[in-house]
Amino acid sequence: MFDHVGLNVQDYDATRTFYEEALEPLGWRVVMAFDEWKAAGFGTADKPDFWVTQREPYGTGTHIAFTASDRAGVDAFYAAALEAGGRDNGPPGIREQYHPTYYSAFVLDLDGNNVEAVCHRPA
Repeated sequence: MFDHVGLNVQDYDATRTFYEEALEPLGWRVVMAFDEWKAAGFGTADKPDFWVTQREPYGTGTHIAFTASDRAGVDAFYAAALEAGGRDNGPPGIREQYHPTYYSAFVLDLDGNNVEAVCHRPA
């Protein structure tokens, strides 16, 4: 089990705003921020589990998946992420190649990282 994970990004302010908006439907929010170091930690409780930090080298090919409690959460994530400036990388739907109830959506963030919301539960 991971304790936390982080992405190095090009533009802290824009990326922080993107993730605040994209992850809000999944219940994630900024729970710790060090703006002077251009770092923000997101979580669903008081502990940051996902960090974005402006520093070199930034990544463009990382894949990270966030759990959604239901399929509506996946749909809401996808809509919010696109509205926040993300680019479509796979609309919400079943991905049977993974398993019969794997419902997910993919969006490229501002740096080109592949961000996914996934629900494993049946409809």
